[in-house]
Parts: sequence; structure tokens; C-alpha cells
Amino acid sequence: MLPRELRIGMNADMDVYGECAAQLGEEATTDDFLRCFSSQLSSPAFGVDPFSREVLLVFAAALVFLMQSGFAMVCAGAIRKKNMQNSMLKNLLDACGAAVSFFVVGYAFAFGGAASGSTETTFVGNTGFFLQGVDDYAFFSYNSAFAAATVTIVAGTLAERCQMTAYFGYSVLLAGWVWPIIVRAVWSNEGFLSAFHVDPLWGVGMVDFAGGGVVHVCGGLTALYAAIILGPRRGRFHDDEGLPLDEPKKIVGHSMALQMLGTFILWFGWIGFNVGPVLTAPGDILTRAGLVMVNTTLSGGIAGITGLFFNLWLLERRTGEPIFDLQYAMNGSLAGLVAITAGAGLVEPWAAFVIGFIAGILYTIGSYLLLYFKIDDAVDAVPVHLFNGVWGLIAVGCFAVPDHLEVFYGRSDHPGWFYSVREGDSNGRLMGVQLVGFLFIVGWVTFIMFPFFIFLNWAGWLRADPLDEIVGLDLSYHEGLALVQTHADNAGDVDDKHIQEYKERRASRANIKVNSAELMTGLASGEMDDEKSH
Repeated sequence: MLPRELRIGMNADMDVYGECAAQLGEEATTDDFLRCFSSQLSSPAFGVDPFSREVLLVFAAALVFLMQSGFAMVCAGAIRKKNMQNSMLKNLLDACGAAVSFFVVGYAFAFGGAASGSTETTFVGNTGFFLQGVDDYAFFSYNSAFAAATVTIVAGTLAERCQMTAYFGYSVLLAGWVWPIIVRAVWSNEGFLSAFHVDPLWGVGMVDFAGGGVVHVCGGLTALYAAIILGPRRGRFHDDEGLPLDEPKKIVGHSMALQMLGTFILWFGWIGFNVGPVLTAPGDILTRAGLVMVNTTLSGGIAGITGLFFNLWLLERRTGEPIFDLQYAMNGSLAGLVAITAGAGLVEPWAAFVIGFIAGILYTIGSYLLLYFKIDDAVDAVPVHLFNGVWGLIAVGCFAVPDHLEVFYGRSDHPGWFYSVREGDSNGRLMGVQLVGFLFIVGWVTFIMFPFFIFLNWAGWLRADPLDEIVGLDLSYHEGLALVQTHADNAGDVDDKHIQEYKERRASRANIKVNSAELMTGLASGEMDDEKSH
């Protein structure tokens, strides 16, 4: 937790010049005095350290929020032009819905009432609604950006076929209730899984440095359930008659450049995502930020290379024709960034290299598994976030360094299994708690989100109308009848028959509305005439 009070400014009772003169002596040079002044003025006694943490945490929150644009660009490039405006609005609703719901109830459920040093274990917070009594706004902003990132993981998976109402509803529920409960359990000092608890589970607690499980497993699992219940896009696995295709039809996005731009934006934002927790931890540990940066970069880099060449090898073995598929390089890098998130500040660079290498392979296998089970994920969010979020939690159980655990969590009795074996022990407590935490996240998300999507589907609020899906959600949700032909010309993949059918349906709806309005006007007029006659 960040300090709640900032001590800004110079203490008038302290004579900086006198302090430095006493330390340096008469032989000191001007450069010596300048270095001494800098050291004195940046010490916690002058409040600069708390102030710096506050400002840096806000900056980290801004980087995490910038990831919203990265997700938006990846999604925009991976879908067809006829659905782009609709997809962009949904990405905006992620940020809007998450900000409001986390402000109203989410932060209170996650951190409300968790007093420092508390020995209690609670399931949900009960204070801090609407941020009443909360003054640590930087900490709120950082976690609010995390909530929005969790929600937007699902956006690309549901692209091109999900209704607006369902999308906004799930965004509010996930950011306001489902995700905060997971945060409470793992990151609050009163959570039953938390490593920050006075008496953590099995003496170690679940270690999730920056949200490999809290954010990525939660968002990825929600995306998987939504994709299964929503069903694939038209033509992805079946023809127009509903018969299964011999090979899945690849639906090509309209801009690989946008996908690449989004990937780089996400990578840039991930710096704030992974380095930010360094600023929220107690003690003088700002120098650890460099380690987090190195691990993040290494894991993302090697995973991108691994994803590219592992897929090339698979294609060569299957078809005899090796192809450098840019998608597997981009998503492989993102998979590596996801995998290192849970242990970014807790492992050594060599371990980050191993984690990223395995992440690239896991992503590629996961992408092909989705095709095998006929699950349509437009941006491969499930193999990127779910599969590698799980791997990241396991990797912490394998490679967490005792010294790093001591710095961030104040205990190092139960390090990663690799270090335990090296010392002649077989301590697997950390690995066990990691698996328990994973099972809790799976159970909680399944308990809430799976029935929620089933209900939306049963009520007819989840999947878009088939004709709307064919002509494009931009036309059906965002453009009027007068712009139908313009939309068809711009979309490029909508035939004239479906455009004509859509025109007739929109015209029919307009006539029904006009006739209904005339009928209601006539009824009202008749009632007035009756009153006058009486």
C-alpha cells in the first residue's frame, strides 16, 4: 500500500548546509556539496520519496490505461471493416463501465475495511463505496485501470456477433463484482489467499505480483465461457446450410498494421502494468523496477520469436510449406508478457527467458486447440491470457527467488520449487497455494459468469440477429437506412442480396413505427373527443 500522507517540502528545523558541512569537512568541493544536497533533499525526511511514489503510481496507471488503445487497435485490425465502429464503441464502453462500477462498488468490495495489520479474513469489503473515506486516489486509479484491462480482454473474443446490451452488462458485472472479489482474496491483507495476510495460507499465501491470475486468468476464462455460449461467427466452422466445413474458414482481419500497432502499444503499457506493483509495496525497493523491466522485455521478446518459429515448424510438418505468420509472432509476444506478469519482480532474468519460451509454445498449441474444438476467438485472447496466465502462476511456484520474496512479501521460507530442490529440500507449499488460487479463480468466475452468459443467451440478449451479423454490426447499430449503400460500398464483403433484404427490413420497421405512432395519436384524439362529448 502507498503511504496515505505526503510529506512535501523542506523541514525548516533542519539545516541542510550544516548537515553537509559537518559530513564533508573543509576540504569538500562544490560537486561534493551538490551531491550531498541532492541526497538530503531526496530522503524520506523531506517527503520526496512518498511524493515520488504517488506520482509514479499515477503514471503507471496511465500506462495501464493506455493499454485500452492497444486492445482496441488489435481488435480493430483483426476484424472485418463492416464491424469496426461497433467494436471500437465496445472497447470504449469497457473503460467507461469499468471506471464507473469500480468507483461505485468495486473498490469497496476489493479493499474496503482492510486495515493495516488486521488479523481478520474477509470475503468482501464493506466500506469505501463511492470512494467515501478513501484518500489514496493514486492507488484507486491504478486498480481501476487494472479492472478495465480485465474487462477488455473479452472484447476481441466476442467481436462481430455480440449485442451491445449484453456487452455493457457483462462489463459492469465483471468490473464491479467478479474481479473485486478475486482482488480481495489475493491482494488485500484480509484475503484468505493473500501473501500480505498476517497469517497467510500455508505460511506463504498466493503470490501474484502483477495480476497473472487476478487479471489474465479471470479475463481469459470469462472470454472462453462467452465464446462457447455465444458460438462462432457465421461461416467460421459451418457453411450457409449449417453443415460443418472440412477446414475452418480463416476470417481475415482488414488491417495487419493496426494489429501490429496495438501489439506495440500493449507492450509499452505492460511496463506500467508490471512495474506498478513495485511502487505499492513497502520499503525501499524502487531499484527493483529495473529487474521487472528486464524480465518483462525478455519474456515478451523470446515468446514472440518462439511463437513465430514454432508455428512455422508445425505448418511445415503438416503442409510441407513453411509460412512466417505475423499473427503468431504478435500474439506470442503478448503471451510472453502475460506469462511473466505473475512473477515479474520475483524471478531472475534467466527464468524470465524460460517462461517466455514456454509461453510462445503454449500460445501456439492453445490457438490450434480452439480450432480443434470449434471455439471462435477473433483475437486469440483465450490462449494468450488464460493459458499463459495459468502458466505464469505455475512458473512463480517453480522459479520465485527467496531474496525477492523477502523484499516484497517479508518472508522467504517457502521459495519456488527449483530453489527449494537446489537447497536439498522439496518444499512445494508455494506451488500448492498457487494451484489453490487458480482453482478459486476458476470456481468464482464459473459460478458467476457462466450462468450469466447462459441467461443472456436464453433471453435473446447475447447474439446479434443473423442478418445484422451478415451486413455488419456497424450498419445495424450505428447507421441509418440512408447510409446502407455507402456502408456496403465501404465494407466490401456484403453482397447485394443481403443489402436489399436489410433495406426492406429497415423500411418495414420504419413503417411499423410510423403506423404505431399514428394509431396512438388516433386513439388519444378519440379519447379527447369522447371527453368533450360528455
